[in-house]
Amino acid sequence: MSTTLPTQFDYIIVGAGSAGAALAHRLSEDAEVSVCLLEAGGKDRNPLIHIPFGLSLISRIEGIGWGYNTAPQVNLNGRELFWPRGRTLGGSSSINAMCYIRGASNDYDNWAAQGASGWDWQSVLPYFKKAQDQQRGPDEFHGVGGPLTVSDLRQVDELSQTFVDAADNVGLEKVSDFNSDKREGLGLYQVTQRNGQRCSTAKGYLSDARQRPNLTIMTGCMVERIIIKQGKAQGVQVRRNGKVQRLAAAQEVILSGGAINSPQLLMLSGIGPREHLQDKGIHVQVDLPGVGQNLQDHLDAIVQYYCKAHEGYAVAASALPKYIGAAFEYLFKRKGILSSNIAEAGGFMKSSLASDDPDIQFHFLPAILKDHGRQIQTGYGFGIHVCNLYPKSRGEIRLQSNHPDDHPLIDPRYLEHPDDAQVMIEGIRKAREILQSQGFTKYVGREVSPGIDQMSDEQLLEFIRSNSETIYHPIGTCKMGQADDPTSVVDEQLRVKGVDGLRVVDASVMPSLIGGNTNAPTIMIAEKAADMIKQSRKLQALTTPQQSIIDSTDDTPLREVVTS
Repeated sequence: MSTTLPTQFDYIIVGAGSAGAALAHRLSEDAEVSVCLLEAGGKDRNPLIHIPFGLSLISRIEGIGWGYNTAPQVNLNGRELFWPRGRTLGGSSSINAMCYIRGASNDYDNWAAQGASGWDWQSVLPYFKKAQDQQRGPDEFHGVGGPLTVSDLRQVDELSQTFVDAADNVGLEKVSDFNSDKREGLGLYQVTQRNGQRCSTAKGYLSDARQRPNLTIMTGCMVERIIIKQGKAQGVQVRRNGKVQRLAAAQEVILSGGAINSPQLLMLSGIGPREHLQDKGIHVQVDLPGVGQNLQDHLDAIVQYYCKAHEGYAVAASALPKYIGAAFEYLFKRKGILSSNIAEAGGFMKSSLASDDPDIQFHFLPAILKDHGRQIQTGYGFGIHVCNLYPKSRGEIRLQSNHPDDHPLIDPRYLEHPDDAQVMIEGIRKAREILQSQGFTKYVGREVSPGIDQMSDEQLLEFIRSNSETIYHPIGTCKMGQADDPTSVVDEQLRVKGVDGLRVVDASVMPSLIGGNTNAPTIMIAEKAADMIKQSRKLQALTTPQQSIIDSTDDTPLREVVTS
């Protein structure tokens, strides 16, 4: 029996992450089309992916992430920041903190005002609801029956609840649902979990769809370039098991690699800023200056304290009996500590620079965190992550070479705009106020960071420069906008300008950052894009004769890449 995989499809999706997995599910619902989903990483078999508490260790596991680091950041004392991005089925939805946040309704109206017609709040809300299987049931903001399970936490630590209760003492309200029309205040997050396990897009969208005969999923498949001929994307060149081959797409090639990989692949394929491509020795197919530009991310600083009581999730000998009991509770009931996403609580507030919506987000952790969890920090503690939701600084993604295996240059240019630092300083002051409020009296020990002697704005700014990190929300590098906008890369249908049969469907198309975690909005983008693509196919079928699958041969030679 032959095990040879097909090489010709209607749709080829590059990247099986938050958007790609969802898109593959929706497109393959039509049994008349063939869909190929390509993932550079492996299958999502590591148990740390599926056990929510595994989040505390997952950054140390080789092979699940891309291992990206930024360029030295001028405004962060020249530091190179670690940028975790998922490289497995489910992508970053397989390694994130599972917080389900959509942002503010104004975020999407702002997209539409920037030229992303049809992406206003009322237009995108149905797709948030379509994706969702909300544990609390349906209402005007939430849906049921979708592939993505959204649940209340099965475990809430005493310290997390104390954080929420502190709202009464610091002039904030308690919020029961951050995805309603009221989001300013403190509360518990809902999480993308199903039965106490992570519900990544691989689990939510691919677990059933992978059985469809018209969906082919290839893991360990590195896409090296898009094949473009006569102005149309014909397919992709890939390397799999050490061999280079071509896969042909009769309808479309769809990039869902995220804010780093999608612009990188466009540029490797000759689509991007002319001078930059020529400098890297790449033949220019389309001069598109916006590719790789408009990079935005949420910068994060942590206010942390040691805990006087033995509460929270500590690395300590005294905590061992609790973890042993938790292992049995999770094994038999899927409850308890191991079902926790650790970032159980959080909230939103306005700085003095805010307009209509909160511009600061908190993530509370009943634990001490160091270097994204890559370094062990012993002892009991807790802290608040503080991030500026609407940074004014803009960065870029560039190629370092024309070799597909070389990581791109990632330069977010954090704090380039002075307002960004001011917002974070105000957030740090509020975080301190929360952690020094009455409810934390019996817990607060020594301040780990910034340190009790760091009080002035200048000292707090230096703390931010020396210690802040990403909170994992890069977007914007294939900006969506009007066709006549020189900074846009895709139109409102997510079609790449200047190339037929090529779209980008992921967080890179966001014109600007939303006020919160970016996973749920990325899935929404895929849901809406799927409907667009299906509608486009229907219109094409009505106006043109049915095309046959193209030949996977091409008149340009395969570009062999020598690997070390």
